[in-house]
Amino acid sequence: MNKNHTLTLKTNPENLVKQPLDEILRLGAQDLLEKALEIEVNLHLERYQYILDDQERRLVVRNGYHKTRKIVAGAGQVEVKVPRVDDRILNSQDEARFVSQMVPPYLRKTKNMEELLPVLYLKGISTGDFSEALEKIVGKDAMGLSAQTIVRLKSVWQEEYAQWNKRDLSKAEYTYWWVDGIHCNVRLGDDKRVCIMVIIGATKDGQKEVVAVVEGYREDKESWASILRDLIRRGLKHGPKLAVGDGALGFWAAMADVMPEVKSQLCWVHKMGNVFSKLPDSLHTKTKKMLNEIFMAPTKMDANIAFDVFIEEFDAKYPKAVDCMRDHRQELLEFYNYPAEHWCHLRSTNIVESPFATVRLRTAKTKGCGSVMATLTMVFKLLQSAEKHWISLRSKEKVDEVFNGIKFEDGKKVEEKQDVLAAV
Repeated sequence: MNKNHTLTLKTNPENLVKQPLDEILRLGAQDLLEKALEIEVNLHLERYQYILDDQERRLVVRNGYHKTRKIVAGAGQVEVKVPRVDDRILNSQDEARFVSQMVPPYLRKTKNMEELLPVLYLKGISTGDFSEALEKIVGKDAMGLSAQTIVRLKSVWQEEYAQWNKRDLSKAEYTYWWVDGIHCNVRLGDDKRVCIMVIIGATKDGQKEVVAVVEGYREDKESWASILRDLIRRGLKHGPKLAVGDGALGFWAAMADVMPEVKSQLCWVHKMGNVFSKLPDSLHTKTKKMLNEIFMAPTKMDANIAFDVFIEEFDAKYPKAVDCMRDHRQELLEFYNYPAEHWCHLRSTNIVESPFATVRLRTAKTKGCGSVMATLTMVFKLLQSAEKHWISLRSKEKVDEVFNGIKFEDGKKVEEKQDVLAAV
């Protein structure tokens, strides 16, 4: 840190007031980091103060500073002088020598700044706008953060995606899948727009992860079957207990052929959209309330009663809306055969839909000019980023029970429900 500048600020407080806020924050961060590094090195010295030579002199001592480095952080670019320690004696004692954990060797950008470029790019900032955006965030002098870095990153991401797409799945075990096909504003050729087919799975310990991200131009049976067969070729031994998806017939037909043992749950969000499209706008509020009473019912019996009320209310005047529901009653209410703790996760495919809002933003920014591989890679990285924030399934014990084939009814294990009935 610039000692003279720091002393000027301390002895002349009015100078501090005159500084721009960003500069005050940067200097404050720099001062705090310097103090933290001093504490870190002093703790290391105290730990080994007992190591002495024949003349009772310490063998683990301070040895000045490393060369000053500039690090790009959220507060801007700060100068850092990491303390240096002479602790060569620790090599002979199999002890760890001093390496700053706060400022590791060769660090030039903090972790959040390393992630800044991909986030800006994936969230919709065009490559040409990077210089202006970065200047506003970290100042003009920041090194290593540029639009050219994105060009290099994209090639790295594509290699990561290619390797991920070949990963071994022999140890993968899934309890649930969420499946969707998202159409993007990128063309495959012959004016066919790309459809990204995504599978997200919940493992037997309740964690959610991306299973597959593959391109296509329609959600037909063979496209989905090809994805499922590829997962099996890479070692997947069996499918999940339950798959959640929209009403696209291609996926369900493929599942029936490749993984016939998997149960089906239709996404209520998609289904409500289908029903609304067959009703006048004036009835949407009323319809939404009635549909909520179905899928929020405490038991499957209550849900079926509410289902019958909906049919009775609209069958005469709006048969298409009713048929849209009636034809898929079993698939819409399948979630009642699983733990109640998981119902909020199983009623929809929002876990797939939410990250794709950003994908559509990105493809809109490029006006559909991106390549298929670039779009696939972008989707892959966005889903990886979203994966860190996905909420795991509640009650890992229940997840394990579902995986092991334990039967549930109205959200409770069958034997538990029988015990309750017997007590009544």
